[in-house]
Amino acid sequence: MRYEGRIFRPPSEARSYILQVTIGCSYNKCYFCSMYKEKSFSYRKLEDVFYDLESARRTYNYVKRIFIADGNALSMKTEYLLSVFEKIKELFPECERIGIYGAPKDLLRKKKEELDRLNALGLGIIYLGLESGSDKVLKLINKGVTSEEMVAAANLVKQTDIKLSVTAISGLGGKDHTEEHGVETGKILSRMNPDYIGILTLMVEEDTPLEKMISKGEFLILDPEEVMDEMKLMVENIDVDDCVFRSNHASNYFSFFGNLPDEKKAILNQIDRALKSKDNFKSEIFRSL
Repeated sequence: MRYEGRIFRPPSEARSYILQVTIGCSYNKCYFCSMYKEKSFSYRKLEDVFYDLESARRTYNYVKRIFIADGNALSMKTEYLLSVFEKIKELFPECERIGIYGAPKDLLRKKKEELDRLNALGLGIIYLGLESGSDKVLKLINKGVTSEEMVAAANLVKQTDIKLSVTAISGLGGKDHTEEHGVETGKILSRMNPDYIGILTLMVEEDTPLEKMISKGEFLILDPEEVMDEMKLMVENIDVDDCVFRSNHASNYFSFFGNLPDEKKAILNQIDRALKSKDNFKSEIFRSL
């Protein structure tokens, strides 16, 4: 098994075998993100991917889940992905789920029938980074996509049997857009109606455009209490059918979770308790990505 550069995966894929199919991210222009900056985006040759899968089979007796890296692997042609998934099914019949990152524009290039074929071969979950439901904030961070495109991509996935996991980043609008970011993100998450929602908290990475904006006074970051106020706005505006909600990422100042809509009140109570007992906020030195 061979990897090029740093490898990233969602927290829920911590125990998964990671298969690198693309190198880097097909977009890689978000102002807040430092991932994949040392890489030029490219597709790996199919024979190299097969070699890694065969090596993994010799190494691991049991593989329950596999995550397809790097960023935006769904940008690849469906026939290529089908070949990879068929090889996985051949070599790892015990594998219960394949996961993958899916950027909205890459998803919208796929037809439902293509996703259904991938699902039949094991694709069980797609991770989509909403980041913000506000078009102002999406433009501010150079996400390269609108909230309506986010919703359309989510609706496509929801037409299949593939689970949808969506992440948003609290604090991403800074002080100037915190209310809009909180409210609109909650509303767009509602329209996306995902199976899982994960809320991270903004961490400023070195040598990113966002860091430069902050140094020029063009972006004012939130303090922990303001982050929690914003998260409360998000949760208050989320109206979904049946969703696992988590805000327990290492970047968060305070961890809370529950199932929506049944435990929405309990989640809001957790946030209120956090706001009342500010001493429990995680120290900056313990936050990480």
